[in-house]
Amino acid sequence: QVQLVESGGGLVQAGGSLRLSCADSGSIFRFNVMGWYRQAPGKQRELVAQITRAGTTNYADSVKGRFTISRSDAKNTLYLQMNSLKPEDTAVYYCYSLYGGNTYWGQGTQVTVSS
Repeated sequence: QVQLVESGGGLVQAGGSLRLSCADSGSIFRFNVMGWYRQAPGKQRELVAQITRAGTTNYADSVKGRFTISRSDAKNTLYLQMNSLKPEDTAVYYCYSLYGGNTYWGQGTQVTVSS
């Protein structure tokens, strides 16, 4: 069973930082890929960053150099460190995982960046 639970969202001023976490009750090592999407009001959900089981990462151009994705298999947790936040980063952030041909989603966590 896969149950992804995000935490770490909140309100921050532009230029600030937040770290999102996504925990699963079981081992995340079984997931081929994990990552983060976000959805802003009135916009489509977009990929922010992803990481493979081997540690290969991929980022959206809009967050390169500012966001860092990482995973701790020992803690069964995925992270997204977000620095130099901008108002356009405001969105609901969703954790996801690919496993057994299925995609699993967390419930989402709100990130709001004020100018």
